[in-house]
Amino acid sequence: MAIDFARSDRSTLGIEWELALVDRDTGDLVSSAPEVLARAEVVADDGGARLTGELLTNTVEIITGVNRTVAEGVADLQRSVEQLRRTTDDMGLELIGSGTHPFARWQDQQVTEKERYVTLMDRTGVFGRQLLIWGVHMHVGIDAPAKALPMVEALLLYYPHLQALSASSPFVFGESSGYASSRAMLFQQLPTAGLPPELTSWPQYEAVVEDLMKVGVIDHWDEIRWDVRPSAKWGTVETRICDGLPTVFEIGALSALVQCIVDECSERLDAGETLPTLQPWYVRENKWRAARYGMDAAIIVDREGTERQVEEDVRDLVARLEPVADRLGCAQELQDVLTIVEVGASYERQALAAARSGGDLRAVVTSLIREMRDGVPHAG
Repeated sequence: MAIDFARSDRSTLGIEWELALVDRDTGDLVSSAPEVLARAEVVADDGGARLTGELLTNTVEIITGVNRTVAEGVADLQRSVEQLRRTTDDMGLELIGSGTHPFARWQDQQVTEKERYVTLMDRTGVFGRQLLIWGVHMHVGIDAPAKALPMVEALLLYYPHLQALSASSPFVFGESSGYASSRAMLFQQLPTAGLPPELTSWPQYEAVVEDLMKVGVIDHWDEIRWDVRPSAKWGTVETRICDGLPTVFEIGALSALVQCIVDECSERLDAGETLPTLQPWYVRENKWRAARYGMDAAIIVDREGTERQVEEDVRDLVARLEPVADRLGCAQELQDVLTIVEVGASYERQALAAARSGGDLRAVVTSLIREMRDGVPHAG
């Protein structure tokens, strides 16, 4: 089957931010998304919708338009959050961004009444119902369809950097999981989620989609939920690695990192270079290490098996990308990546909030609410 890859301007940016709805007093999840979506008016100046529902009725998703710079994308998100709060504040609801909710029970949640979601739950059973998770997705424009799959492969080299910096799900179903990102472990249970296969040509990708449709795994290519995937409709490469992020500050920093990596790759492809990649088993190991240990992970950085601490490699990566950030107008946001390193990723901040309250996970939700409202991470 033929899948046309739309053309888009190089390195333009779109962001999708999944947010959980919680009760202002108890911090527990609230299945109020249908009412919120019916009441809220979250639109851009051009009339474009900026709010949508998701798999569970405790979730709303804010989406941006197409932006040239990270600052524009973050401002777009902030406007939408302000509009959304006019409704949620009146309903006694708070918004949080996190990979998981610290103590909510998956058995108490409701699935959105949409055919694709009902079918998904019917197919995946109890493991699908356990997907009490949220993430942030970044789309970066690609100016030539031939770049799409090389970009997907190259981005996997930076999987552990993005996972460690965004990890925000140390607690799940009321317990400490021992992982920085429980979300990464939970989400890969879906048969079409997780790491993408090695794909070397667009016809090979089309054949994969056709095969999956033929045997009834999917009805459309966008039901493939790989951690990094080509998005043919928008002409982008989409990263779905990041856990839910608590603040627009962190979204700006991680979006800048992704945008700069993709733009650097685009520049190298234009120069006729072959992008560096890792063996699939190294990519898989890096994903697990970053999910398990977060910023303390030792990661594999080349095909020879060289290992480095992810924090050290993040610092060097930011320094290398500084000229790219200057060109894209996101120099400050890229430097903000180092602030996350200094104040601690969200999983570290959540663990500290729990420890300070004697293990009361309601304090973790309180800290997430406060960070969401303030827009910046709070150092320990």
